[in-house]
Amino acid sequence: MSDTRNLPSLGLALLPVVLTLGLLALQLFYYGDFTPHIPLIIGLAITSLLGRMRGQGWFDIREGIFHVIHVSMPSLAVLIVVGMIIGVWIASGTVPTLIYYGLTLLNPSVFLSAAMILCAIVSLSLGTSWGTVGTIGLALMGIGAGFDVPAYWTAGAVVSGAFFGDKISPLSDTTNLAPAVTGVSVFDHIQNMLPTTVPAMLIALVIYSLAGYFIMGEGDTSFVAIEAITSGLDERFALGLVPLLPAVIVVALAVTKQPPLPSLFSGVVAGALVAIFWQGVGLHDVFTYAQSGFAIDTGISDIDGLLNAGGIQSMMWTISLMLIALGFGGALERTGCLEAIINAIIKRVKSFGAVQTSAIGTSFATNLVAGDPYISIALPGRMYAPLYRGIGYSTLNLSRAVEEGGTLMSPLIPWNAGGAFVITALGLGIMDGDLTNLLYIPLAFACWTAPFIGVFYALTGLFSPRASDAERMTWKDQNEDVKDMEGHALTS
Repeated sequence: MSDTRNLPSLGLALLPVVLTLGLLALQLFYYGDFTPHIPLIIGLAITSLLGRMRGQGWFDIREGIFHVIHVSMPSLAVLIVVGMIIGVWIASGTVPTLIYYGLTLLNPSVFLSAAMILCAIVSLSLGTSWGTVGTIGLALMGIGAGFDVPAYWTAGAVVSGAFFGDKISPLSDTTNLAPAVTGVSVFDHIQNMLPTTVPAMLIALVIYSLAGYFIMGEGDTSFVAIEAITSGLDERFALGLVPLLPAVIVVALAVTKQPPLPSLFSGVVAGALVAIFWQGVGLHDVFTYAQSGFAIDTGISDIDGLLNAGGIQSMMWTISLMLIALGFGGALERTGCLEAIINAIIKRVKSFGAVQTSAIGTSFATNLVAGDPYISIALPGRMYAPLYRGIGYSTLNLSRAVEEGGTLMSPLIPWNAGGAFVITALGLGIMDGDLTNLLYIPLAFACWTAPFIGVFYALTGLFSPRASDAERMTWKDQNEDVKDMEGHALTS
């Protein structure tokens, strides 16, 4: 945190944010080029220059930049491992088997709702939305393509389910971060999120069911294409139960509450063994698939389009974007720009409804400009907590607000870490200038309806707990401890 006694004015604090958003809009909408890296680098430079002009040393600003990157290194590690998983699980037949049985057993009319439910269950078990998107989500994209479901509809259902689980799983890092910065229990936090999460999921489920019935169930599905895909997969891979073992192992490790990163890497190792001993793939080929992605030329474009994916290198575009976006967020935080903006908001809100709405909006705005879900949870969580205590409301409301504006909004912002990962892992292919698949953003209904439900509760007072006696005593003890420390310092 910057020194609150030397924050920039609101105008200065907004300057790098507005300029960066303007450059992003120019790049995305005028040039039609989805490469936000350079606008974010320029934004980082502008923010650093602002800090230098206000007397901050470069090494201090640099420390803030690298601190945020360091905190997010586990997420970058997950990206690398997920890239390996995608390449190796295709080679092992895990993804082809899931696609094969999905096309064989699922009905196009229920596909979208089934995809959301499956991703929700898996992400709840794994505690990672990214791991779910990069594994089960990838297979569902293949199944959807076989059913002639537009990619953006499938991606919307996958994102809705995957980030639902990330929001309420006790194994999720963001689910633990939000209560940690707001001072509440993890399980109380999860319980308090259900009033917004469950209705949002039900709304999404109804919409996906209706879409499946009226849009996908009109007889337009090409069963000839499905037969070509399933036959091609059956000819080129040894399908069956054995290829599903890597997925079973990862889920089992997650259920037994093993750490996510080793669990996912165990899936890489298991996939490599299945590829070698069940599919007959050479060891060097496995290394290549993990590094550069799976490659196959079947002569059937649908199969080649589904399976030529994965590898560490496929994640490098996303990783480079994340590093730059995180650096930009770190510079904004260290120079006090984010704190100055949040302070200006806090001074203008008085009622609980306004406070709660502002907390959700601030988390979303931080996600938008900083590109990092962790900053969007941690910074507003720290800044708003005293305000909730001052008006007598439980900070459980705050922990829910930062999850809805932070965790759930992250995959809906293309240059955010979450959005960049979704676009890369699901192969939405918008980097070539075709922005059609960005339609997954409004179609991820569970993600953006939950914050609106939260605002409705805040304005009506529903599901908005006041501070308990235990919380009030805790705050009182904390204040007395602070006074004792100050008194001791004065007498010393």
